[in-house]
Amino acid sequence: MGLVRSGTMDLLLLSNSRNHGQGFLEHALDEISDFLAGCDRIAFVPYALRDHDGYTATVAGALAPRGIEVIGVHTAADPRTVIADVRAVFVGGGNSFRLLKTLQATGLLELIGDRVRAGDLRYIGSSAGTNMASPSVRTTNDMPIVQPSTFDSFGFVPFQINPHYLDPDPGSTHMGESREQRLQEFLEDNDVTVLGLREGSWLRVADRQARLDGRNGARLFVRGEEPRELPPGDDVSYLLDLTPRYDLPGE
Repeated sequence: MGLVRSGTMDLLLLSNSRNHGQGFLEHALDEISDFLAGCDRIAFVPYALRDHDGYTATVAGALAPRGIEVIGVHTAADPRTVIADVRAVFVGGGNSFRLLKTLQATGLLELIGDRVRAGDLRYIGSSAGTNMASPSVRTTNDMPIVQPSTFDSFGFVPFQINPHYLDPDPGSTHMGESREQRLQEFLEDNDVTVLGLREGSWLRVADRQARLDGRNGARLFVRGEEPRELPPGDDVSYLLDLTPRYDLPGE
């Protein structure tokens, strides 16, 4: 895992790319525009979905009104050449296991990771792309439809993120585990804090500062503690100083 304690990284980590009743990225366009200030050309990584061309076109259509050109990394024989030629990358959502496996196979996991950690590349993630910012994809909501070589992801932040976090519904008759229960199961075997990002929320990380923003806040899960609520606008910079410890059953 590529965990760092550097203050140079510039991250915008969205829970989702589409809110109910709104267009693609519409809920976060102002934040994205601010994040990309001075950068009118970005690379897009569409590997979490099967239709790379269609996915890239959707993102390009959403960002074009803001004067941002989008280039799909899949359009080059070697996708690393696209990343080498931009100052910002957007890694889109879909299936996290498919995304991670393809990042590994193309060499982008290493290249993007190195450039973001060096402060040379701004990183936007949404859903599965936000999962990639954690040290591991162990807290994703997706089915493992393919098998990556490891679960290790970029590790830009030293905690897990669970995008699309859903609160338990007290009126539900569903007898399976809630999202909260599944994350508590994760904590039984791992001493790693988990940030449950609700729909319409995002995390902004820059200059060793982390801010929760958007509409609906988040839920924070810490081993041995009750989950607690984090409101929009909360300063969560203390999360950047954590040290994740995996595979600790019985401690």
